[in-house]
Amino acid sequence: MEEKLKQQPSNCIKVVLFGPESTGKTTLSRQLARHYHSVWVPEYARDYLQDKWNNERKTCEPKDLLPIAIGQMKLENDLSQKTDSVLICDTDLLETKVYSEAYYQGTCDPILETYALKNYYDLYFLTYIDTPWEADDLRDKPNERERMFKAFENALKTYKKPYVLLKGNKKERLELAINHIDKLITNKK
Repeated sequence: MEEKLKQQPSNCIKVVLFGPESTGKTTLSRQLARHYHSVWVPEYARDYLQDKWNNERKTCEPKDLLPIAIGQMKLENDLSQKTDSVLICDTDLLETKVYSEAYYQGTCDPILETYALKNYYDLYFLTYIDTPWEADDLRDKPNERERMFKAFENALKTYKKPYVLLKGNKKERLELAINHIDKLITNKK
């Protein structure tokens, strides 16, 4: 199982959109991938949990987290082989760890935690809560956005992950993210 949570080597720069639900991560992931003529890694948990909700009317449980993490890493590893430029990740295992701790009394599966901390990304974009809340079947914490934002920011600080805070409208966020990714590309050359 551990092999399934490990990042495979690749030649691309990897960036992660990171933050609470309904803060524009997927929209920005798509925009960035389009801008760089690259690929983006969707959030595996969305499809997995939507299927679970549609079929069982059940929400996420602790037993779902490892299958979600394995599915996320499979997507990332497969898609990282399709670009030599920038891989835009809509999420990563550290985000799964933060959610696990927030929802399940501060706990996280030790194997998930190991790879959440071991897998490497060049930059995280922490999305702020200044976007309108959009309800759906899976989103459930509209009144806890600030607490969740702090949990995400604390994780980045605690584990010394390089990050940039994204605030403002879609255009401002996109421009700031492009500016930082362009710097990564320039430094890679």
